[in-house]
Amino acid sequence: MVRGKTEMKRIENATSRQVTFSKRRSGLLKKAFELSVLCDAEVALIIFSPKGRLYEFSSSSVINKTIERYLANVKNLAIGRKTMEENTQHLKDETAELRKTIELLEDSKRRLLGESLDSCSVEELEQVEQLLERSLNNIRARKNTLFHEQIDQLKEQEKKLMQENTRLRKKFEMLPLQLSVNLPTVRPPAQAMEVETALFIGPPSTTTNGGI
Repeated sequence: MVRGKTEMKRIENATSRQVTFSKRRSGLLKKAFELSVLCDAEVALIIFSPKGRLYEFSSSSVINKTIERYLANVKNLAIGRKTMEENTQHLKDETAELRKTIELLEDSKRRLLGESLDSCSVEELEQVEQLLERSLNNIRARKNTLFHEQIDQLKEQEKKLMQENTRLRKKFEMLPLQLSVNLPTVRPPAQAMEVETALFIGPPSTTTNGGI
């Protein structure tokens, strides 16, 4: 026979209620014992019957030790919970302060950009103006510093270039002298020897001694 599901509500019949209490109490005590043995857990169980009778189980020799341990843990949990609540409240307060600071910074940023000025008084506008003037002075001072640094760098580069130019000029001036020393001497070609020759064109001359 299939056992039906028990409805979780108070049993109206006193006899049935007493029988159910007795059975379930025994089962609960048995489960507590098994839990303490199988899992090496410290278990304490306290039951009061409808008539006020006490039933208890403790895995230790004295149930009061388990109760004292329980109370100490509850106290520590309460202290920890209180500390956590205080920390949470502190974080909430810090968050609120940071939110206000961010809103003030955003408002100041808009004013510096020339926005949302309708609600500003004359004194507030003068403060914004002074702040902008100080900012411009700081910007100009930093800009001038960078310009001077760039000028110094360019002067240093110019100095190095001039030194390099002087070195190259001296090297170029010494180049012809080195060439004249290193080039071999070239002798001029020998002049052609002049030979005196007597050239006569025409018939042969006759002699006075009667020869042909």
